[in-house]
Amino acid sequence: MKSENSKRLFDEATQYIPGGVNSPVRAFKSVGGTPPFIARAEGSKIWDVDGNQYIDYVASWGPMILGHAHPRIIEAVQKAAENGTSYGANCEAEVKMAQKICELVPGVEMVRMVNSGTEATMSAVRLARAYTKRDKIIKFAGCYHGHGDSFLIQAGSGATTLGVPSTPGVPQSTAADTLNAEYNNLASVENLVEQFPEQIAAIIVEPVAGNMGVVLPELEFLQNLRKLADQYNILLIFDEVITGFRVALGGAQAYFDVKPDLTTLGKIIGGGLPVGAYGGKKEIMQMLAPEGPVYQAGTLSGNPLALTAGLTTLEILQQENVYAKLCKKSDYLFIGMTENFVCFDIPFAGNSIESMGCFFFNPDPVTNYTEATKSDTALFAKYHKFMLENGIYLAPSQFEATFVSLAHSQDDLDRTLAVHKKVVAQLL
Repeated sequence: MKSENSKRLFDEATQYIPGGVNSPVRAFKSVGGTPPFIARAEGSKIWDVDGNQYIDYVASWGPMILGHAHPRIIEAVQKAAENGTSYGANCEAEVKMAQKICELVPGVEMVRMVNSGTEATMSAVRLARAYTKRDKIIKFAGCYHGHGDSFLIQAGSGATTLGVPSTPGVPQSTAADTLNAEYNNLASVENLVEQFPEQIAAIIVEPVAGNMGVVLPELEFLQNLRKLADQYNILLIFDEVITGFRVALGGAQAYFDVKPDLTTLGKIIGGGLPVGAYGGKKEIMQMLAPEGPVYQAGTLSGNPLALTAGLTTLEILQQENVYAKLCKKSDYLFIGMTENFVCFDIPFAGNSIESMGCFFFNPDPVTNYTEATKSDTALFAKYHKFMLENGIYLAPSQFEATFVSLAHSQDDLDRTLAVHKKVVAQLL
């Protein structure tokens, strides 16, 4: 596999970009080797600048649920671009997207568009604090809600990958208002609520964790969070930046039938372009300026290109049997990979839901952050290297998800399983 051009570009990048990347996990620090620089993508495939082809299961970290360069999305964005790329003013696409989200996501009655998942979560927490007139929030160790100061306390994803559970630059006063509970452990939440019964503004949670690897909520965990929040007048925030329109058309809240007070969205609603959103109950959302006193603004919020791509994506996802097709593909892949691990007696824990999943190199079940971090990251690095060399592009971190798209063909899945079997045998 050639890598000369990627190595050259990475060397150049390190001269001008910290670490040579614009998002830390892309540096391949935890898996070794030179990160490939991608030149183009189409369907289920990506090609790097050296001409290597890969079957892609990163999917731009989740948004590409239809696959790359979907013809309808490309056509719609090109047509929209002919009318201008940004207005800094109102446009019809904003209204259509707001209507679509409110129609499909159970917990959203009003919504505001922003430009990233991080911006959405930061804004949702500010709004929750204003609404409740309280300062503290509860988050869960290993859940990642973007790089806002309030969230970088025992964060997942890249922070876990790099062994940095928190970061310099976060004020101690901010850290003091962020309380950490254990995912899937209701008692840990109850203990915090009992300590600060009238100081907690919100509980923010990934309803399916996707940034300490994929970790599913245990039976009744989300339902009991809803009950606890109601009991103490705390707002429940679902961070559905990953799960929104991924695990179901209405997100994880529709899948598990638990309605939060506020929801954050991103990724899929941009169709691959930068976007974010947060929404919820009307009485809460009406506190936002200019209707209310809580200020939040953004020059590119409601960008016509991003919303056109997102609207086209959602229209396709609303077609009959789309999620059934996705689930069938995903089950075929994840069950096949499970069989390979079992066949060669490789210790593993596999978690999956609909079209997202993860395999931990861990002999025990993974239900929280502590258990996830017991995984053999050195073995994962070896596994990732072999898969990449054989044309399978996985996230360069033990603590990220594998995403299946509608574009993955039966041939793609069969080839992936054949490579996987070969690679697993090499790990012995």
